[in-house]
This record gives sequence, structure tokens and C-alpha cells, in this order.
Amino acid sequence: MSRKESYSNKILNILGKKTAISIPELHNLGVELSSNKYAITRSLKGLREAGLIENISSPQNEYARLTKEGRKKVHSLELNSNTTLVNTSWDGFWRIILLDLPENRKSERESLRYLLKKAGFVCLKNSAWISPYPYEYLFTNIKKDLGLTTEMMIIITQFVDEETKKVLFETFGR
Repeated sequence: MSRKESYSNKILNILGKKTAISIPELHNLGVELSSNKYAITRSLKGLREAGLIENISSPQNEYARLTKEGRKKVHSLELNSNTTLVNTSWDGFWRIILLDLPENRKSERESLRYLLKKAGFVCLKNSAWISPYPYEYLFTNIKKDLGLTTEMMIIITQFVDEETKKVLFETFGR
């Protein structure tokens, strides 16, 4: 990862934890980002040009906040992280995500499929994804962020028929 990507990813992660943050406050986060204000400014410009953040002006200050695409990128960064906050040992529950996005939302559908794969989900049938890993909170947030009220359904269950259970145990090495 280049230095510029590193600054951009750190900024995205900071913005992912807040609704918005003032530009001066971002520059003052020297401990987290290093004291290179030029690199921070360039990264902010690049993130704006990529459509991942937007500026909001108020009489007192200028703020940066994530766009819809920026939130997707933050979720992707969470999945790519080397340190996971999610316990990957099986708790006996299966997470099933049903995804049904129309053709006119193809890019969102492809992004969600990518995220599902990165989170260890396996596509069982066209739009049904399953995983033993507890990523339901991440996908609940994605569902809320993208306004997928009926297009995404999240089901958590212990009960699966014996034939399906056999296939799942083979697939996930359980």
C-alpha cells in the first residue's frame, strides 16, 4: 500500500466512526495520521475527487463526511483489515443473507457480492448467501446505510436440514 493510500484509508476509517469531522480537526490528528499536513490535504482532495467524501461548509468551519460510496469503501476496508474484531470460531449459528437488487442497481449488487465473499459468505443459490461467521452486524449496517429495506434480508438460524448441513460442513470445513 502506498503512503497516499495509507493516509486516505486512515482518513476514511476516522470518518467511518463519526458523522462528520472538521478539516482543521483532521489536520490536528497528528498522532493518528502523522504531522504531514500536505499529505493529509492531498489525500482529502483525492478522496473528494473519487466521490468518497464531501465537504460541508458552515459559518464556523468546513467539514468532511463520507458519501454513500465512501461508506461502502469503509466497510470494504473493515473486511480487508488484518485485525478482525469478529470471532471466527463457529457459535452454532448460520448467517443467511438474501440479496435481490434489480438490474438498474447492478453496481451496488456487484459491490455487495464482493463484500459477502470477502466476509466468507458462500453463494448457495442465485441470491442466497450463507456463512458461519458473525458478520451480521456489518451487513445490518450496510443494509441501513444503503436503504436496502426489502432488497436484503438477514436471517440467523441454528436449524438446517441434515443434507444441507452436510454440504455446509464440507464447504466450511466444520
